[in-house]
Amino acid sequence: MTIKSQNIEKMLAEKGLSKKDFAERCGISRQSISTIIRRGTCEPKTAGKLAAGLGVPVTDIIAEV
Repeated sequence: MTIKSQNIEKMLAEKGLSKKDFAERCGISRQSISTIIRRGTCEPKTAGKLAAGLGVPVTDIIAEV
C-alpha cells in the first residue's frame, strides 16, 4: 500500500510528535516508522496502525492509485 509520507511528516510536526513517540502510539518500532516513511509503502494492517497513531482516517495517509 502506498502512503503519503509527506502528509505523515506534516501531521507529526503539527502534533509535535517525534518518530519515537509516534512509534510508541502505533505499536511499531521507530526504525520501522522511519523505513515506512522513507519507502512510502507498508502493509494495509500497518497503515491502519499509523492512522490510529495519528488519530486520523486511513484515507488521510494513503495515496490513491
